[in-house]
Amino acid sequence: MKYELEVEKREKAGKGVARQLRREGKIPGVLYGGGKSQFFSLGHNLARKLVLSQVGHTGLLTVRMPGESERIAVLQDHQLDPITGAILHIDLFEVSMEKPIRVKVPVSIIGAAPIGIKEGGILHQPLRELHIECLPGLIPDHIEVTGTNLGVGEGFHVKEVQAPEGVKVLDDPELMVVHVTTKISEAKLESLLTREVTEGATAPVEENAKAEGTAAPAAASDSKAKEGKK
Repeated sequence: MKYELEVEKREKAGKGVARQLRREGKIPGVLYGGGKSQFFSLGHNLARKLVLSQVGHTGLLTVRMPGESERIAVLQDHQLDPITGAILHIDLFEVSMEKPIRVKVPVSIIGAAPIGIKEGGILHQPLRELHIECLPGLIPDHIEVTGTNLGVGEGFHVKEVQAPEGVKVLDDPELMVVHVTTKISEAKLESLLTREVTEGATAPVEENAKAEGTAAPAAASDSKAKEGKK
């Protein structure tokens, strides 16, 4: 799927320029490709839509910049403010339609509810994305996995994934994509919680004891060092 992205060209870079752009409601970005970097900016709302949408992460971006020819790219990375979560910067990477690239695509579970759920099991999905390699034009929006026939204790591995033609899955073949586990009983849950509380209560005492045991040699060593200097 393609996504059209209108950006503004900028000549200057640096932290001061980036801060000024953000004050103006714009997000700084860099388009890498062809052995060079092209600086640009785009509106905050457009940047947010790009980062949050699945299309932005798995689709091809047709980048349009005033005075420049259209370029096909993918969203390579983005930076967020660790406190506010605001978008700080966006990195795009230009791709060639003739060369394979590596991206991540989401896993979509299709079909009716697994048999194991009807038997009292719980569905787990350890892998929500798969790393793939293919030509840009073959990047799928998602990869489908059918879990209908999974019973309790059964699962679907990476090696069993049917990827579209021309798409190679790069993840470890033995990794579990989705599986149905046994529902934990209330008695077992209570037992686990009780054990965690007990271990949590004794851990600080043991840690303090270890700390005190290692502190003395260090102090003694320091004392000897001081005596040696005298």
